[in-house]
Amino acid sequence: MKLASMTARQPHLLRALHTLALRPGHTEVADGLLQDLAGMTVLVAGKFTNDRTADGLLEASYLTLGCVSLGISLAEIHHDKESELSFLLHHGAEQVFQMGFRHIRELAGLPCQAMTSDFDKDPYIQQRNIKSLFSELCRADPNESWHGDEIFMKDRAIRLENKNMIDCAKWLRKNHFSGPVIEADLDASAVISIAVMFSILPDSYIVARTGQKEIENLIRRARKTIPDFQANWTAFLNRVPLEYQRILQTRMDEYKNTLIRKILSKTSIKTLVTEIQSYHAGLEQDVEYD
Repeated sequence: MKLASMTARQPHLLRALHTLALRPGHTEVADGLLQDLAGMTVLVAGKFTNDRTADGLLEASYLTLGCVSLGISLAEIHHDKESELSFLLHHGAEQVFQMGFRHIRELAGLPCQAMTSDFDKDPYIQQRNIKSLFSELCRADPNESWHGDEIFMKDRAIRLENKNMIDCAKWLRKNHFSGPVIEADLDASAVISIAVMFSILPDSYIVARTGQKEIENLIRRARKTIPDFQANWTAFLNRVPLEYQRILQTRMDEYKNTLIRKILSKTSIKTLVTEIQSYHAGLEQDVEYD
């Protein structure tokens, strides 16, 4: 049997059990905890692995260990061994497991990319995503270092940013100059790119969806008038809710010395339109043919 490294990052539950073992008269409390954990392991095996095989029960024990550890790690407490043990004993292993699983479920509800479709609302797909995240983040082998909580926090930050982009794109669609764009499929990054591109002109309207001819006209007008795009961007941002301005400003900073320079340069319009359609307009364009 492989021995766990003493320098490895142990799952929080395992660390709490080690701390409990050092307390005098811990036997009765430890027995209660272990019985609760055994019961949860059987339930996890029945739902996520296999409760009829030794391998299935072993895998379920790893998932139970990690899910309880996630609940402890993300709790709003002072994170030292005694505080984490006290938290576990106060709430009980089953409730802390539910806390950890609730975090997984909430994470699965956040978009993993800055796009949406009707496909995302399928209950089967939603359950599959929860199961996938549960298996990925909560599997904690006691003989190996565990980083499920750290991965959770990084993934959550990415997904929250995706959600912010989607919310921003929905607002832009709602305020599209020719009327709201109503469509289930949404490419948020493309909506933001289109809006930023068209806002280099001094026009007062918001463009959230475009086509080939509109892109060509944008390039021709920009090259003819040489707009003060920084001033026009500032005016555009002032019309947008504060919570979306950072996202738009980031895209403006990205485009300032790249795409906008090309729009104002002598690059062939055909070449530039192809680049915009391929790399910036994404799914938010009406495909047109000459």
